[in-house]
Amino acid sequence: MTRLDIRWQAIVAIVLCIATQFMDAMTVPEAQQLADPTITMNYPYVGTRGLIFWALMVAALVSLVRMSALVRIVVLFIGAYAAAWWLVEGIVGFDGTALAPFYLFLAAAWLLAWLCVSLLSQLKPAVYSARTLIRLLIPAIFGAWILILWEGITRGAGIPFVLLPPPSLIGVRIANSLPILGADVVQTVFKSVIVGYAIGCLLGFLTAILADRVAFLRKGLLPIGNMVSALPIIGVAPIMVMWFGFGWESKAAVVVIMTFFPMLVNTVAGLAAAGHMERDLMRTYASDYWQTLFKLRLPAAAPFIFNALKINSTLAMIGAIVAEFFGTPTVGMGFRISAEVGRMNVDMVWAEIAVAALVGSVFYGVVALIERAATFWHPSIRGGQ
Repeated sequence: MTRLDIRWQAIVAIVLCIATQFMDAMTVPEAQQLADPTITMNYPYVGTRGLIFWALMVAALVSLVRMSALVRIVVLFIGAYAAAWWLVEGIVGFDGTALAPFYLFLAAAWLLAWLCVSLLSQLKPAVYSARTLIRLLIPAIFGAWILILWEGITRGAGIPFVLLPPPSLIGVRIANSLPILGADVVQTVFKSVIVGYAIGCLLGFLTAILADRVAFLRKGLLPIGNMVSALPIIGVAPIMVMWFGFGWESKAAVVVIMTFFPMLVNTVAGLAAAGHMERDLMRTYASDYWQTLFKLRLPAAAPFIFNALKINSTLAMIGAIVAEFFGTPTVGMGFRISAEVGRMNVDMVWAEIAVAALVGSVFYGVVALIERAATFWHPSIRGGQ
């Protein structure tokens, strides 16, 4: 049996690394120094080019050997991240001077990270906590490499920071603006989003129960719901500001409109999910409408209801932020984005976007955890354990 486990990512990474050895300079200052040795100038990667090369080569070669998957994953992780660290750390201060070897090394490191995630996803540990750790590691590694590529390409290519600042600059801005970002989160999330989300979802749920009970409402509301769901936020938000003022109440009203109909439509669909045999069984037990609703139909509709809650968790964030573009106090995530774009403070805009994405992801994750706890009996949940 062969001792090799050929992976195309490793082969391509090796080819890219070898190709760099036939090229001279990694940056423009180094090329200028090689062209005219009489010129004395500083340039990066004087002592790290060899380290980058061998870190990637060793990791790629080890990944081709048929051995423990965990050992290969660790070697690939260390090799890819070490090379990426040396590449990104070296280009700082020499923005816009990267040449072909820099990008070839960066591509090779990315391919090895891809292979690392691929091997990690193939692990099937018997312990539940280990499976949970793997499910968390895979998106974490994927997200980290998005940031690494973003940092390396923006600095290596010298993309103007006003167009696309590197993640490190955005991180510094976040660290230096925590009080401002915290106040914006309180205004947008804890006032507009949470209140509007709770009211919109509750009203949608109760209306769905009423529509299920009254046939003409069910036939009349759902087409209207589809129409209202298609209304543009930029058209609704100014009207809500005129009705409810410039405070958080108008933004909460926009969130209510955005979250009401997804909850209505999903709940109505969920209430129809219970099978005829189960309903006939409840009737043989002489169950009335409300007993059947609470003991059969609502549990069967739970996945639909939680699906609406998860969809609304992101819609609520989008609606509140966009609504703040059309009149708000001097605080709020949407207000900050609008104001800082006008001042060309793009790093602050990206800081607000990053915080909004983080808050939205946490919001979605909390709803998903509640779903797992509340519908642990459902096949879709048991099958994911």
